[in-house]
Amino acid sequence: MDHWIARTLLGVTLVTAFPAAHSDEITIAVASNFSAPMGEIVSEFEASSDHRVRVAFGSSGKLFAQIRHGAPFAAFFSADPDKVRALLAADAADASSRYTYALGRLVLWTTDAELAGRERQALEAGKFRHLAIANPRLAPYGAAALQVIDALGLAEETSSKRVVGENIAQTYQYVASGNAQLGMIALSQVFRDGAITHGSGWLVPDTLHQPIQQDAIILKRATQDGKRTAVDAFWTYLQGPEAQGIIESYGYRVAATSSIDRGPLNAE
Repeated sequence: MDHWIARTLLGVTLVTAFPAAHSDEITIAVASNFSAPMGEIVSEFEASSDHRVRVAFGSSGKLFAQIRHGAPFAAFFSADPDKVRALLAADAADASSRYTYALGRLVLWTTDAELAGRERQALEAGKFRHLAIANPRLAPYGAAALQVIDALGLAEETSSKRVVGENIAQTYQYVASGNAQLGMIALSQVFRDGAITHGSGWLVPDTLHQPIQQDAIILKRATQDGKRTAVDAFWTYLQGPEAQGIIESYGYRVAATSSIDRGPLNAE
């Protein structure tokens, strides 16, 4: 197990020669759509804490399987509530710690200048070679993408043109590299402070898919490993105004209202 986790963990800390006497290092599992905001949140948390946080990113499905097989994670940030419920049913997590850390947004994104501003029209007219989506069996954003395709009546028309990423990060790469002209990805992957940072996209209306409710929970392993003080400190920071502001700046909702309007979004 040490071998595979060494390959998947992203260290986000600086190790000093004189660590604080009461500091702890925790490892958390995070759905890949949340990689950018979590990296920033961890950096800000560590700047004001003696505790250190390491992060393993991946599809919610694969991370869930690793947790069930004993991976040493203190907490799990899923891209859906179902896997959190399953961990609670298995008595593997602390029910009192569960909360919805973000409400995800789906965007139909392109880096093709010819499709800029008319992504939805290109999708509906079939004016593309490949459409990238995440694996719907592993990634909630992929499941939402399929719901959108069905809602638009495009299941049959797009079936032969779809390319499936293992997770939302790989799906993004398909479009960023030009291998797919269109892709349904997490808005957070291309959004910062009110605008798409590169390429262009159509912000998919929430009415076309089920809510992408992203739930987090502290795993009981954190208590068994003596890491509960550190994970509790991180939990408190996550639900504070600084972390909430970071999450919103990447296009997620953290409350019932949002300043993001539906419609085409283009990088400036």
